[in-house]
Amino acid sequence: MLTERHLEIFVALAEEEHFGAAAGRVGITQPPLSQGLRRLEALLGVRLFERERGVFLTEEGALLLPHARRALAALAELRETGAREHAGGRRLRLGLAPEVPAPLAADVAAAPVRAGDRARISTVTAPTATLLSDVASGRLDLAVVRHPSVLHGLAAGQVILLPTWILAPARPAESGDASAGPSPRRLPVAVRPRGEAPAAHDLFVDTLASRGRRVETVVVTDERAGLALVAAGQAVLVTADEALTASRVERRPAVDPPLPLRLRVVWNPRRSGSGSGFGSGSGFGDPAGTARLLEDVLARKAAR
Repeated sequence: MLTERHLEIFVALAEEEHFGAAAGRVGITQPPLSQGLRRLEALLGVRLFERERGVFLTEEGALLLPHARRALAALAELRETGAREHAGGRRLRLGLAPEVPAPLAADVAAAPVRAGDRARISTVTAPTATLLSDVASGRLDLAVVRHPSVLHGLAAGQVILLPTWILAPARPAESGDASAGPSPRRLPVAVRPRGEAPAAHDLFVDTLASRGRRVETVVVTDERAGLALVAAGQAVLVTADEALTASRVERRPAVDPPLPLRLRVVWNPRRSGSGSGFGSGSGFGDPAGTARLLEDVLARKAAR
């Protein structure tokens, strides 16, 4: 098996061009250095040095030397990163559903620090289904997900309802009352893939259809793609982002029927523990208390 010591021997001998000096540099004697070099050459299947008159790199050795240096540098960086992570203390690894508007997501992530906690915050944005899996496995400590969702044993806080708006293509002034529906012709509603949050997706579509209307949808990768379809006159979009807009796009509150963005904070109670931290390697404790901090931020936004 190729090891870091093999690479250290190779680089030291290439730079020192002397067995004794190379052995001293890597902190071993000449016999194990020679043995390590032979082992490396056998693993690579090439002769790295000419040894008849001095010690010089072969053509193959000269080609492989830059790769060995890069590998050693990468290993050193890996150790340094690990040391920084260990020295950095407690971390909170937070997941956020992509439907959470960016300013609100930033306020949610900053809430523990603003409350006086010194934990380092790392965040990821991913679909609800992915976030639930990552919280269950310990890759995340907490996540803000869409509701309803199948939690599979995860703990969850209260459901927060954020107001939403309907974005629709602007219509000519002569088309009449702008509140008379999303568009003159029934445009499809831009939605994210159902697999990202199946239960929440179904509730959304069922609510749209509650007035006896036939609902058509078009799948988009994100709200920016949905906005592009709206601007092109090909879809309508429901969003909780009050700043999302484009030219020739109309905005009105989604109140008939109400289409709130339902969110809640989830965590894995089996991975929590007083003093031991929760989430493998996170060193972060009290998930329920932290969840309440995040909920307070969401609730203040919902109350506006």
